[in-house]
Amino acid sequence: MSVMTFDTQIMLAHLVGFDTTSRESNLALIDFVRLYLEGHGIAATLIHNDAATKANLYATIGPRDAPGGIVLSGHTDVVPVDGQNWTGDPFALREQDGRLYGRGTADMKGFIASALALVPEFTAGIGRTPLHLAFSYDEEVGCLGVHSMVRHIAAHLPRPKAVIVGEPTGMRVVNSHKGIRTFTTEVIGQEAHSSTPHLGVNAIDAAVRLINFLGEMRREMQQRGDASGRFDPPYTSIHVGVIEGGTALNIIPRRCRFQWEIRPLPGQDPDEIAARFHAYALNEVLPGLRAVSKQADIIIKQRADVPPLAPQDGSPAEALVTALRGANILHAVSYTTEAGIFQDAGIPAVVCGPGHIDQAHKPDEFIAQSELAACDAFLRQLLKAIA
Repeated sequence: MSVMTFDTQIMLAHLVGFDTTSRESNLALIDFVRLYLEGHGIAATLIHNDAATKANLYATIGPRDAPGGIVLSGHTDVVPVDGQNWTGDPFALREQDGRLYGRGTADMKGFIASALALVPEFTAGIGRTPLHLAFSYDEEVGCLGVHSMVRHIAAHLPRPKAVIVGEPTGMRVVNSHKGIRTFTTEVIGQEAHSSTPHLGVNAIDAAVRLINFLGEMRREMQQRGDASGRFDPPYTSIHVGVIEGGTALNIIPRRCRFQWEIRPLPGQDPDEIAARFHAYALNEVLPGLRAVSKQADIIIKQRADVPPLAPQDGSPAEALVTALRGANILHAVSYTTEAGIFQDAGIPAVVCGPGHIDQAHKPDEFIAQSELAACDAFLRQLLKAIA
């Protein structure tokens, strides 16, 4: 088999060319990475989802059974481009004025491209400490894929010393981030003619009451604030992002469905907000609906649960990455990564990667070429530190 080698920009062009929007399969990209690693003598383990339509990839460079390795972690999926006004093909890398445009360039195929482009240097220079590549699916819809990979690492492999999650931080070292819990709530009412609303159960009215209750808790969280003083916004946030319901103006709506999320600060009781919402829905709202229709219901389903990343002063991950970056200040961010999942499994983690979150999820997403160069330099420093 021929050995493929690419610089980071060309590798990024390959990765961007795969449409790995979360609703799509990522298997074509994973197969490309697997074959690339195989060409360098590196065997990869694939951990598929239940439908076998997506996969995580885990590979070790260096001694596979050695403890204390370093994990380079990133997600392969990207957010949709639907309805966005791009000036070029989102899935074809475009260079202009020192910037590289394309979906996923910043979030976060740039980091993966850097790690993969340096594989020949890693294989030539690795010593007793292994480097592990951990690339997951469905991060953008709640870090769904990485859970099975973290379980695999914890159950079957020597415990790594540190995880570096390469989300876009401008190569700053992040040791704390918020978590996320996402929910779908569906209200089932009863249809009736709009001229006789008392004979029906208006699902939209009930959903509005529930959303208003979330708003009350949001204001309460704002008042509680952030004792650490590190986050922007400085509170646990609650957000309703999608709502749908109703059939026609003259029909009492039987159904209304909305999606909402909590982004808790580290240290926030992870169950408080959800428990209060459940209690309000089932004890305060539902009885009034069922007084009219016994078939009325409120169905609440949790979709994702990612714990926050809490600071661990002096942890191996913090010590390693701050030393490599020469960082005097550690940062906190309000977005969520798989770092909290690794930490929850007892594996120290930090976030540090090229690009800026301000460019993520937007039309004409880009990463500066200088950011990729900084990531390459950082990973070469990492290799020297563990060689």
